[in-house]
Amino acid sequence: MKKTMPGDGPVTIKKYANRRLYNTETSSYITLEHLAAMTREGRDFKVLDAKSEEDITHNILTQIIMEEEQRGQTMLPVNFLRQLIAMYGDSMQAMVPGYLEASMDSFRRNQQQFKSAVEGAFANSPFAELAKQNMAMFEAATQAFKPGVKSGLGATPQTASSKDDEIAALKAELGRLNEKIEKLGD
Repeated sequence: MKKTMPGDGPVTIKKYANRRLYNTETSSYITLEHLAAMTREGRDFKVLDAKSEEDITHNILTQIIMEEEQRGQTMLPVNFLRQLIAMYGDSMQAMVPGYLEASMDSFRRNQQQFKSAVEGAFANSPFAELAKQNMAMFEAATQAFKPGVKSGLGATPQTASSKDDEIAALKAELGRLNEKIEKLGD
């Protein structure tokens, strides 16, 4: 089996019955903290159950989020978590992942625009170094929102306006569906 080089595709991580994680690229055992660091660095990885070869990446990523939240690094408000849980089993459940991904993409675009605006505003002033330090802190605080690979099977890049149009259309459709559901309940 060929080892993947950095940037040459997803790294395969195997999870054994004893709950140990094995990085096939580095031929070493790693921890969830290592996987969190790989995510922040933009490294793509796939976690497979060593016995069944089942892809358990989603479960592992969810586990990393839970551990981060337990360490006091809370980012997910209780109300958001309640709303998310309430969506499981709902007729709109299938739309939630796409909506959340589009929202996160929009957040990252806004973050980049903000960064560019701040850098441009302070470029030739005595506050330039202070602005750079503040931007570095802002970057560090938002690393969790920078996945290494965009998802979408065969998706073509879209402009910001077409994404915003798509989101607006989805919101409008969601509104129409909610109205229909309310009418059915009467």
